Amino acid sequence: MYNTSKKQIWFGELRTSRGNTVVIHDNQLPDASVGRIFLYNTDRNAIVEYVEEIVKPNLYELDEAAIKAAETKFGVAWKMARADFLGKRMNVNELEDNVPVVKKPKVELETEDGYDNDYDDDDWSDDDYDDE
Repeated sequence: MYNTSKKQIWFGELRTSRGNTVVIHDNQLPDASVGRIFLYNTDRNAIVEYVEEIVKPNLYELDEAAIKAAETKFGVAWKMARADFLGKRMNVNELEDNVPVVKKPKVELETEDGYDNDYDDDDWSDDDYDDE
């Protein structure tokens, strides 16, 4: 069963009805959305965001021999996908940090007579109003 809390990089197998796939979890990757987890999927050669509740029961840790084989077979592709993923995430974060805050200008309305229509309660008195 999957437990990544002790290891920085965890190698495992995702077992589904479509087949088994070696996956890699890296604790140094940014956190995924709430309830989700990032895993490097070796079949897709990409870091994919999975729903943790769905994927977790289907993750199984590899034994030492399988881990060494996975590191040899997928290590270079994993590192390239990781660098690409982090580069894209950094670019998005930089863009978010550099977006200027635009404030809407305050609009003051004036009527033709030069008044700004700032009415007070006295303007609505019943003295000038004929109810009948």
